[in-house]
Amino acid sequence: MNLAQRFVAATAFGLAATVLAQGPQVIAEWDIQTQPGGARLIQDAQARFERAHPGFKVQRTQIPNDAYKTKLKIAMGANEPPCVFTSWGGGVLREYVRAGQVVDLSPYLAQDPAFRDRFLPSAFAATTTQGKVYGLPGENTTAAVIYYNTEIFARFGLTPPKTWSELMKLVEALRARDVAPFALANKAKWPGSMYYMYLVDRVGGPEPFRKALARAPGGSFADPAFVEAGKYLQELVRAGAFAQGFNGLDYDVGASRRLLYSGKAAMELMGSWESSNMKNENPGFAKKMDFFPFPGLARGKGQAGNVVGSVGQNFYSVSTACKTPDAAYKLITTMFDDESVQARLQDKRLVPLKELAVTDAAMQRMMKLVADAPNVQLWYDQELPPQLAELHKDTVQALFGLSITPEEAAQKMEALAAQILK
Repeated sequence: MNLAQRFVAATAFGLAATVLAQGPQVIAEWDIQTQPGGARLIQDAQARFERAHPGFKVQRTQIPNDAYKTKLKIAMGANEPPCVFTSWGGGVLREYVRAGQVVDLSPYLAQDPAFRDRFLPSAFAATTTQGKVYGLPGENTTAAVIYYNTEIFARFGLTPPKTWSELMKLVEALRARDVAPFALANKAKWPGSMYYMYLVDRVGGPEPFRKALARAPGGSFADPAFVEAGKYLQELVRAGAFAQGFNGLDYDVGASRRLLYSGKAAMELMGSWESSNMKNENPGFAKKMDFFPFPGLARGKGQAGNVVGSVGQNFYSVSTACKTPDAAYKLITTMFDDESVQARLQDKRLVPLKELAVTDAAMQRMMKLVADAPNVQLWYDQELPPQLAELHKDTVQALFGLSITPEEAAQKMEALAAQILK
């Protein structure tokens, strides 16, 4: 062995000794996958990453959905976020980007075109700001749909409604048979927001929200579309469409699903991740469930094919506080390698890839629903800036509680929007 070779060998030995002495570098990762299927596939991917990168150790923290939002906000405020974190993109992520707390992943994607090219181009829309990508598309292509118990519908000779008037007749028919039409757990406020978003769209199409958010000429959160949506929502409430106590029930502990499992409620409007939740919690019952799109409005401007949802659902980002961003990026890509994609398919999750081989008939329908949608509206509570998103959830919960009028709710939103949106 010559001098140069001995030097290289000695250096390698020294680096190895340092790693052994100091231990692996820790990459903290936070996500909201608390269900067994989602948690297991992430753990498996992280184990693969650790085997391929023996100098690193992943420290995973899984946090329930609503607690996660608060915990991440506090961590960002203290400048102590994890290396890798999940978000829903939109306005909340943009706030962290503007604060300089999120790594621009565009250079990594430019050097890794094979990874980026696997995904649908629209999958990066919710995490792109000024042409730069700050989050990688994640868990699931989702749409809010109405799940229904096929046995209850068959027992009473009921069929899925296609129009609002048919839905109201269905509500009346179920109530007459002592079955709550809808299960809703609205303590966290965002589950009820789905009804309001769909109604705004069905009344006015996507333009009223777009113009109000962009502060475009004529745009206002007091637009008649928002007021009319509130009126339709309260029509549902007054008709007794929801199981009792809905504004105090906790979605994170499965309160709305338990109403379905017990047969006390027949339907639930929820994101398509609910298929995975039901499969993991109650596989026998999951076979009884089917879904249909949110009904259209005969006199509305919105197309019946428009959906509320997200091409990606959860997105994974790297914080600028991370000392090992290159490894953090590699960790994320491992969480969406071929093995992870197949595991998600088995867990009824649709990663937004260009060529995704799906054999499950219900999942094929879900893919088609999103692919054919003239417009996919990202959840308001994620698209809006955080302060306005919180007011949106507050006012919608108040609409459900009949403690505010649709006009008052719309005026509150517009007043704050005029103040904070420039």
